[in-house]
Amino acid sequence: MTASELDARLQALSENRGFDIYWHVRLAAGGEELTRGGDAVLPSASVRKTSVMMAALHAAAEGRLDLDQPVVIAKEAQPGILSGVCQYMTPGLTFPMRDAILQMIITSDNICTYEVMKGLEISEFTDYCRRIGMTNTTHRTRLPPLGLSPEHALDHVTTTTARDQVLLLQLIYAGAKGDADAIARLGVDAEHCAMALRFLTWQRFRSMIPGHLPTMAEVANKTGWGERGWMDSAIVFKDSAPLYIMSITTDRVPRVMPNGLPGRVASTAAIAELSRACWDALG
Repeated sequence: MTASELDARLQALSENRGFDIYWHVRLAAGGEELTRGGDAVLPSASVRKTSVMMAALHAAAEGRLDLDQPVVIAKEAQPGILSGVCQYMTPGLTFPMRDAILQMIITSDNICTYEVMKGLEISEFTDYCRRIGMTNTTHRTRLPPLGLSPEHALDHVTTTTARDQVLLLQLIYAGAKGDADAIARLGVDAEHCAMALRFLTWQRFRSMIPGHLPTMAEVANKTGWGERGWMDSAIVFKDSAPLYIMSITTDRVPRVMPNGLPGRVASTAAIAELSRACWDALG
């Protein structure tokens, strides 16, 4: 299947879903990029955490963050946390900052996200994104605000674009392979990139981009969900090499679909179908 044929297939799969779908795809073999609203600025939800990770590793490379410093899970930090595992752990649990970054990625732990971010100004995360070329990504909070309506304004949350997320993953992979330009752009070293890529491949949430792929398919991804929709960004591998890099966001997703199923089910299924179409066309 040609790139234009795949684009037509993805566009068709995105129509008449009962909500909006935005995506950007980079085909690894030829470098072609396909898009549907890939520059639309939308809520990032926890997909933001990949750039938080890289900004934190940049701070570590500069000596402003110690990956061995202890992180302590405090009892007062646990109430109201909806994402991750540390809100259920015995208060006083202690582990290194490296493991806080790991949990931020693989279980989307929001206590760990706060711990990773708290020593740095929020503006620094936006500045880092601008530095590496994610020109439409803006960080606004350490923890997601509670009580937002499904119609909330974009300036209440961190926002990004599908194209920005694809760029970030592309740079991480290139840096892990020793690409000097990617390493310089990210402001880290190859070992940091390799660690970031490894964390993404250990992702525990696999119902979206990996959802319809073979069970043991290698995918490096970070998911998210918010009041307006669900999203996922990933590098999909085949035979240990990247096949495609994809970022998908669903927006204006109803809580309940006309058939009675939760919007979450329809949203995650749509994302999985788009990914499978790429897998079938490129594999």
